[in-house]
Amino acid sequence: MKYDFIGITKQNIRGVVNPGLTIQGVVQKKNYSFLVEVDGKEQKDFDVLINSATGDFTLTAILDKKSKYIKVYIIVDKEKYLIYKGKNTFFGRVRGKIKDLFFPAFVLVRSIFITLGKGIRYLWHEYHFLVPPRLWGKFWKDFKLRVRQRGMKYYYNPFHKYDYHKWLDEFSGDTEVEELKYQPLISILIPVYNIGRTYLEECIDSILGQSYEHFEICLVDDCSTNEETLNTLKEYEEKDERIHVKYRKKNGHISKASNDALKMAKGEFIALVDNDDTLDCHALYEVVKVLNQNKELDFIYSDEDKLDLKGERCDPNFKPDWSPDTLLSLNYICHLSVLRKSIVDKLGGFTVGLEGAQDYDLFLRVTEETNRIHHIPKILYHWRMVEGSTSMTIDNKSYAVDKGKKALENALKRRNIDADVLKDEKSPYYIVDYHMKKEPLVSIIIPTKDLASTLDTCLTSLFQKTTYKNFEVIVVNNNSEEDDTFALFDRYKKLYKNFKVLDANFEFNYSKINNMAVKKCKGEYICLLNNDTEIISPNWLNVMVSYASQPHIGAVGPKLLYPDETVQHGGVILGLGGVASHAYIGASKSDVGMYGRLRVPYNYSAVTAACLVVSKKKYLEVQGLEEKLKVAYNDIDFNIKLLEKGYYNVFVPQVELFHFESKSRGYDTTSEKYQRFLKEEAFMYEKWKNRLDYDCFYNQNFSQKYWFVLPMKKEEK
Repeated sequence: MKYDFIGITKQNIRGVVNPGLTIQGVVQKKNYSFLVEVDGKEQKDFDVLINSATGDFTLTAILDKKSKYIKVYIIVDKEKYLIYKGKNTFFGRVRGKIKDLFFPAFVLVRSIFITLGKGIRYLWHEYHFLVPPRLWGKFWKDFKLRVRQRGMKYYYNPFHKYDYHKWLDEFSGDTEVEELKYQPLISILIPVYNIGRTYLEECIDSILGQSYEHFEICLVDDCSTNEETLNTLKEYEEKDERIHVKYRKKNGHISKASNDALKMAKGEFIALVDNDDTLDCHALYEVVKVLNQNKELDFIYSDEDKLDLKGERCDPNFKPDWSPDTLLSLNYICHLSVLRKSIVDKLGGFTVGLEGAQDYDLFLRVTEETNRIHHIPKILYHWRMVEGSTSMTIDNKSYAVDKGKKALENALKRRNIDADVLKDEKSPYYIVDYHMKKEPLVSIIIPTKDLASTLDTCLTSLFQKTTYKNFEVIVVNNNSEEDDTFALFDRYKKLYKNFKVLDANFEFNYSKINNMAVKKCKGEYICLLNNDTEIISPNWLNVMVSYASQPHIGAVGPKLLYPDETVQHGGVILGLGGVASHAYIGASKSDVGMYGRLRVPYNYSAVTAACLVVSKKKYLEVQGLEEKLKVAYNDIDFNIKLLEKGYYNVFVPQVELFHFESKSRGYDTTSEKYQRFLKEEAFMYEKWKNRLDYDCFYNQNFSQKYWFVLPMKKEEK
C-alpha cells in the first residue's frame, strides 16, 4: 500500500473505552479527498486537518467499539487508493494504551543517554576531560537544556492545537483600552461571493464588535447567486450606518471586487479582510495605537492564526518584522494588513489578472513605495479553514502559486533586477535566482593552524566542485608547526595560480586574522570560510555572491550540515539561549522548516562566519570584525553592525556545505580562556543589549530558549 504521492508517518487505533482512528502523513497531489470504510460501509463522520505550512494532514475518526475492520482510501482523480487497513480489537487498544503510557518515558530516557553520549564525545574531543571547575555549571545547564529540547517537555508546539490553546490560556491577557488622540477612519474592504450566512455574520460581527469604533465596512458582492448571501448583506446594510454594500451586476473576480471596495472607501487607511474570516476584538485598536506612536507609518501588519472546520483556533503564524528578502520568497505578511489608502490609490489598486495572489502583488508594489512598515507581534486576525480554501492547503488553489510567481516576476522587472523566479520543489514558496553579467573576483579567506587533512578536504571540494570561476583562495596560516601542513601549502601553490598563503604568526585572534587578510586581498567580494568545511552545492559561490551583490543585502550565509546530514546552521537568532544561537540545529537535511525556512531564502539577524559572503565595500564600511572579540561572537557583532547600517542579512538554504565544526580551535580548558569567553560575552551584552533583547527577524512570542516553539511560562531575558 505504498504510493509515490503519499507518505504515512503515523497510523493507529487508540482509546480503550472510546476508540478512535488517527492517520498522519503528507500528500503530494492536488485536489484529493478521503474515504473511510468501517465493516464495509462508508463512514462520513471523520475530520481532516491540513497544515498549510508543510502540507501534512491528520485524519481522525471516532469508531464504534463493536466495529472490526477499517479501511481508509485516498481519492485522486476519481481513483481510489487504499492507504490503511486495520482491525479494531479491545486487546489491540489496551496494548496501544500501555505503549502510550510508557513510550514518552522511554523517549526521555533514550534522549538522556543520547545527549550524555554526545556530551562525552564532545568533552573528549574538545577538552580531553580536562574541564575547569568554573565550566562545570555551564555544562550541566547545557545538558539539561538539550534533554528538554529533545523531549520538548517545557515548550508548547505552536502547530499542535492542544498546545496552542494551552499557550493562549496562559498568555492571552486582557487588553487595556486607552483613549487615543489620533483616530483615523479605517475602511475595511471585504469582497463577497456566495458565502454562507454563518461565516459572513461572524465576519461582520467581529468588526462591529471592535473596541475601536471609527471605521467603515465596504462590502462588494461579486454577483453572488446564493440568496442566503444576498439576504445577509441586505440585513446588515440596514443594521449599521457604517456598513456600505455594492452589488456588482457581473462577476469580475476578487481583484475587480476589491477595487470597487477601494473606490467606496473614504478612510485614511484600508484594511483587507476576507468574507469568512474574523478579527480579534482589539485588532483595529492595536493598529491605531501604533499609529498614535508614529503617524508616518504607511503599512501595518500583524500575526495571525486559523479557525479549523470546527471553528477552533489553530496553526498560528508568528511573523518577523519587515523582511524584504523573505517577502520575495513568500507572502509572509498575509493578514491582518492595513495600508495607507493614498499609496494604494496611487498604485491603481489591485491588479486584475493576478487573482489568488492579488494581495501579495499589492504588498510587493506598496513596499516599493515606502519603507515605513510596522509589524504588530500579536494575533489579530483569524483565517478560516474551509473546504477549497488556501488556508487549508495551497494545493486547493494551486493557481495561486503560479499567480504569485507572476507577481514576483513583475516586481523584479519593475525594480530592474535581472533574475528568474523558481518554484521550490518541496514547498509552495519561491527562490529568486539573481543573474550576474560578470563574475566579480571573490577572495575566499580560510584561517588555519595545522590539521592538514582537514584543510585538504576543504580545498579539494572547493577547487573541484565550485562552478564559479573568478576567485582567489587565501589561506591564513596562524602558527602552524607540522611538516604536513607546509607540504600541503606547497602542493596547492603548484596546482593553482589562484591559491596563496598569508602568514599570521601572532596569538590566535579570529577577527584580526581575517581583517589582515581582507586588507591584502584583491577581491570585490569576501568569503569567510572555515577550514573544517566541505562544499556540497557546486553553485554555492554563484548564489551567495549574486545575493551579496544586491545593494540592500549585507551578509549571506548557507545551510551548514553535520557529517550525519543534520542541520548545523539554519540562520542565527539573537538572544536565543544567551547571546545568539543557530536555528534548526539537529534537524534533518530534508526538513522543510516552518513556512519553508530550510528551503527558501529568509532574512535573519545574523549568519555564521563559518561560511559567509559579503561585499568588500560593506565589510570595510562597518570596519570589519571587532578585534576585541578574539574568539567568540565576532561574526554576530559583524552581522549586527551591518543591520545598524541598514543592510539585511540573508540565509540561503538552497546552498549546502558540510561543517565539521571548529576542529582546530584548541582546548578551552584554562581559566584564562574561560575568563576571555566571559569577557567577550559581557562585551556583546553591553554593546548590543537592545538587539539581543529583541530579534526583529524572530518573534517575541517564541521562546528565547529554543527556536520556533512557545514557552510554557514567561521567560526571563
